Amino acid sequence: MSKKNTAFIFARKGSKGLKNKNLCMFNDIPLIATSIKCALSSKRISRVIVSTDSGKIAKVAKSYGAEVPFMRPKELSMDNSPEWEAWKHAIRWAQNNGNLEKFISLPCTSPLKNKKDIDCCIEAYDKKKPDFVITVSESKRSPYFNMVRKKKNGRFELIDNKNLYFRRQDIPQIFDVTTVAYIARPDFILNNQSIFSGEVVAVKIPKGRSIDIDDIHDLEIAKMYYKNKMTKGDPEIL
Repeated sequence: MSKKNTAFIFARKGSKGLKNKNLCMFNDIPLIATSIKCALSSKRISRVIVSTDSGKIAKVAKSYGAEVPFMRPKELSMDNSPEWEAWKHAIRWAQNNGNLEKFISLPCTSPLKNKKDIDCCIEAYDKKKPDFVITVSESKRSPYFNMVRKKKNGRFELIDNKNLYFRRQDIPQIFDVTTVAYIARPDFILNNQSIFSGEVVAVKIPKGRSIDIDDIHDLEIAKMYYKNKMTKGDPEIL
């Protein structure tokens, strides 16, 4: 089992949905620390590098065992800056400072993930050798069933109005993409602009660990899940 993998965490200081989101407290530690501690608990991760434009975030990250060998450029830290470009920036830095076999991103907005989730994603990448590994959870809603949209004339129609399904059991299985982890070939990210430009495999994460924090409501729900021990279950390579 290789423990030479490097995990990256991307945490800029700006956040519209929740002010100072990456430093919000969760289970008595800053949100960013949850991903750092989780990564370092994995037997497959040897180091954690944080990409940030914030001196405060950098200081907190270092105090929990992460490295901050560079600061993210301002042009990659704006509200409209694609994180994909920040990924490229980190990959180029890593390639210029050693070797990077696989790119691993562990967003700190999913504080309920555990080391089994990370290890399962790495296993999926090593076994199936795709361009990209994403994490998903079973979706409560489906565009094939009881979801509608407003038409130009003000009336409403089913989103999928070609295939009519009357029983939930008959609809195709649908998943939500989660932010638990992303793993990819570094050269794929450098030469493409979209995850789904390549071959993608998925790891299913239990619903209780798949919450992505975007605003205060998500944060409070995640805290409730954690407090009530609603985070059990094993990840599954699909």
